[in-house]
Amino acid sequence: MLYRAMTAEDYEAAYHLWENTTGMGLSEADSREEILRYLERNPGISQVCIEEDGTLAGTAMCGHDGRRGFMYHVAVSSGSRGQGAGRELVKRCLERLREEGIMKCHLMVIQGNGLGRSFWTSIGWQERDGLVLFSRDSR
Repeated sequence: MLYRAMTAEDYEAAYHLWENTTGMGLSEADSREEILRYLERNPGISQVCIEEDGTLAGTAMCGHDGRRGFMYHVAVSSGSRGQGAGRELVKRCLERLREEGIMKCHLMVIQGNGLGRSFWTSIGWQERDGLVLFSRDSR
């Protein structure tokens, strides 16, 4: 498996992976324009893994606000799971955050996503209690 920074050329394959990943929530914020803006704002931090045949097998969107890191759309294709790809993508993102001086990272998992919750717990992330997420469109 080849690991590298995510680029604009990965968008279509990444979106296809996200659409086919159980528990992944997608919205208009995942449009090509929005994802490319995120990648430009956080250069070299988001990661992908590619199979030997060139197929995109996994993604991890990652960036920061100058104080905390945030990870989104960590997904590995069903055929590539269980080989350490998810762990490696997360490790690489955290390394990039440390290089930028960011020592803490957060992520959100949809409450009913048991597979996702299990993955994050298994690699040492702690589920937080006592937080409530609020969202609002800026329009």
